[in-house]
Amino acid sequence: MNSKNPFLNNKIFSSTALSKKEEVHTATIIDYNTEMTLSGTINKSFILFLLLSASAMVIWWLTFNGMNPLVPAISGAIIGFVLVLISVFKPQYSGYLAPAYALFEGLFIGGISAIFEIKYPGIVIEAVAATLVTFVVCLLLYKYKIVQVTEQFKSVVVAATLAIATYYLISWLFSMFTSFVPVHHGSSLMSIGISVFVIVIAALNLFLDFDEIENGVHRKLPKYMEWFGAMGLMITLVWLYIEFLRLLSKLYSRD
Repeated sequence: MNSKNPFLNNKIFSSTALSKKEEVHTATIIDYNTEMTLSGTINKSFILFLLLSASAMVIWWLTFNGMNPLVPAISGAIIGFVLVLISVFKPQYSGYLAPAYALFEGLFIGGISAIFEIKYPGIVIEAVAATLVTFVVCLLLYKYKIVQVTEQFKSVVVAATLAIATYYLISWLFSMFTSFVPVHHGSSLMSIGISVFVIVIAALNLFLDFDEIENGVHRKLPKYMEWFGAMGLMITLVWLYIEFLRLLSKLYSRD
């Protein structure tokens, strides 16, 4: 079961796992306090959520007291992206990188949220509620095995995710150097349809995150992988939240 999830990649999750022979040989000396656990990952996910929320609230408050939110938003996005790249290649430092990512990503979320809220009052609380409801629904569907994360499921979701990323990148490059206006801009029905599709794919990525975390626990990976798994989950939630903001802004602009 090799997942190609852009962040929670099975190659990373399995690289530190013990082989079957090694597990049997060291069964009597395993220290379970140094292994990845589900409860530990949940706790660390909650910590990252609190850090991100606190950072976002600070920028939110500063924005509504006269500060331009663009600078911290852009800075937070860039630094957060760099921290993600480092953690992919150095997951053993996730205990430091994940909290730092949450703080800097909070700057981005707080700034972007404030910009949308100023233009569309009430949109942020709706986007937050939609994100949380989607997360809970996906978690329940996964927990009760209503949605099975098969190899085919992973392939479809990853292919769709990479297609979206490629489309966004190409659209951004064209809009930077030409007068090209991407199809997903504006509030047309096609643009709204694209946003709905992207939200569905982002939500499906949650199932990949849940599956990789569960597999990591079963493989008895090192304790620092709890931070790595929590960070991957937070990345997906941030993406989902941003897409909900974009969709709601398009719906607001049509009123």
